[in-house]
Amino acid sequence: MSKKKEHKKEKDNEDIKQETIEISAEEQLKEDLSKEKDKFLRLFAEFENYKRRTSKERIELFKTANEELMTVLLPILDDFERGLAEIKKADDSELLKGMELINNKLKNSLSQKGLTEMEVKSGDVFDVELHEAITQIPSPSDDLKGKIIDVIEQGYKLGDKIIRYPKVVVGQ
Repeated sequence: MSKKKEHKKEKDNEDIKQETIEISAEEQLKEDLSKEKDKFLRLFAEFENYKRRTSKERIELFKTANEELMTVLLPILDDFERGLAEIKKADDSELLKGMELINNKLKNSLSQKGLTEMEVKSGDVFDVELHEAITQIPSPSDDLKGKIIDVIEQGYKLGDKIIRYPKVVVGQ
């Protein structure tokens, strides 16, 4: 009987070992599964961030796609306005009317593409973030110290981005 008991004990021990191995294998599989789930979730989150970032970059690109063209056209617009100012002095009303129509059409076309003129006038407070000071002159009065005396060149924005800062003369 003792052999039967020993044999039974060995069999029980083997069964316990087998159960332990099965339990540890099951735990290992659960651990591996949780690691793979974590990897998947991280990869998914990374992909979502990538999609969001590229979408945002694409929208920004569309907003500022015309920036290079606009910066090339701004000096032409300035020259056109200077020419228009000279034509106003000549007293030729028909020529002036035609040139003003062309000027308005050009400005409207550019504004439809997102170009806006920055509002700057004499007496505004000079802001380094928004204006480019060409020179400083003694201010004609005390209330114009640190303020804009004259606007030499108009500034423009494309959407929310400044593409040309207004060039101004500041009172000292």
